Amino acid sequence: MKTLLNIIWLVLAGFWMAIAYVVAGVICCLLIITIPFGIASFRIASYALWPFGRTVIRRDDAGVGSAIGNVLWVIVAGVWLALGHIITGILLCCTIIGIPLGVASFKLVPISLLPLGRQIVPTDSIGVYRPVPVD
Repeated sequence: MKTLLNIIWLVLAGFWMAIAYVVAGVICCLLIITIPFGIASFRIASYALWPFGRTVIRRDDAGVGSAIGNVLWVIVAGVWLALGHIITGILLCCTIIGIPLGVASFKLVPISLLPLGRQIVPTDSIGVYRPVPVD
C-alpha cells in the first residue's frame, strides 16, 4: 500500500514539491554561509518525493545551533515551502482519493518549517533510532 500511495503522491504532488526543495537547496548552496540549509533542503526533497513508509524524528544531539538555524531557515525558505505544502494539501483534500495525500502534505509542514535537528527514518526501524520505553 505504501508503494501505491508513494506513486500516486509522486505524480500529484511529490515531484513539484521536491523541485521546490531542490531550488531552495541550490539557492542556499550558492550563498556559502547557508550551505547547511541547502543540505537539509536536499534531504527533505528526497522525503517529499517518497514520504510514505518514512517518518521524521527529533535528533537528541541537536542543540542551540539547530534552533538558531531553524529561525534563519523559516525566514529564508521555510515559510514558502510550508505554504506550498498547505496549498497542495488543501487541493488534494478536494477529492476523496486525495485525502490521505493531503494529510501527508500537512504532515510535511513541520519539517519544512524546522528541518534542522530532525532525522528522516524508515517507519519500520523507529525503535532502532529511538528506544521505546518498556513499562
